[in-house]
Amino acid sequence: MIHIDFESLRTIGLTQSVASQLATIDQAPEGTRLVRVTQVHRDWAVIHDGVAESRARSRNKLVQSLQAGDAALAVGDWVLAEPHAHGEQWLSERLAPLTHIARRASDGRRQSLASNVDTALLVMGLDHDFKLRRLERYLALAESSGVEPVVVLTKADIGLDVDERMRQLAERLPRRVQAFALNALGDEPARILAPWLAPGQTLILLGTSGAGKSTLTNALSSSHQETGGVRRGDNRGRHTTTARSLHQCPSGACIIDTPGLRSWQPDADEEALAASFDDIGELARHCQFRDCAHEEEPGCAVRGAVDPDRLLNYRKLLRDARRSQQTPLDRIAARNKWKVVIKAHNAKTRQRD
Repeated sequence: MIHIDFESLRTIGLTQSVASQLATIDQAPEGTRLVRVTQVHRDWAVIHDGVAESRARSRNKLVQSLQAGDAALAVGDWVLAEPHAHGEQWLSERLAPLTHIARRASDGRRQSLASNVDTALLVMGLDHDFKLRRLERYLALAESSGVEPVVVLTKADIGLDVDERMRQLAERLPRRVQAFALNALGDEPARILAPWLAPGQTLILLGTSGAGKSTLTNALSSSHQETGGVRRGDNRGRHTTTARSLHQCPSGACIIDTPGLRSWQPDADEEALAASFDDIGELARHCQFRDCAHEEEPGCAVRGAVDPDRLLNYRKLLRDARRSQQTPLDRIAARNKWKVVIKAHNAKTRQRD
């Protein structure tokens, strides 16, 4: 029998879509509860039942199931917790996530970030943190996971060339993506972002260290996370958040704060990536050649109509997406192919000399 306290669980994001999955579970030991994961550590996790947090470990059955599916347990997951001896709790099963955000490390490994997220707040500071290429990468990460992106530019009170940067942002991003410049301190964030903070909604903050994610979390959830500035030498943020964690908001929404992301790739295939750059795809339909690479080909409808830096970023992300889909044998074959090309090029160069 699974114990479900609907009223309490709604305060940490339980929806009817999640609860309906319980009908597919045949049997469960007495005392089994539905809970949500709020933190994940190496050997254990923090879970929340809508009233209080506690610690639990995963049963081998769950560990093997997650490994087989290539998606590790993540903050935001809904799981079943069974009572065990000496007051311990064991996680026995994970409900299928409605959305799941993951990234690819530089070595191609998949890393889970969060599950069951409705909105991704893409946080970027209006100081030296302002980089449109990186923001497009975050946008691809969110949209490829089926999560609505909202751009939040922090430090509007102390930012550099705020009006000009907002103009650049409006020209660069798809029109469907909303963007706001604000001061992360005070009540301004809760007022501006109120449409995404309804009861049952789950948000995740994505951005670099020092962008203001923890400050924004504190403003929206009334929590007391440690915050920090940037280093004087290179203006990079200090890692005040070291692990992903879920926080409750007075409005009834939940926020997942994350450590800063730097070296990573969106966990997206070519089709999902194209959806984030749909303006390029729409223009490409009018190119003279169907296989136009938008470089030097005549009759290209993309060059000149799209910001050159945006087009360059799209090509780079597309290469990363293709590389992430390659098997080890594919990578070896690609390296051997380029070795032959480079060897032939060097030989021609020596002949001309």
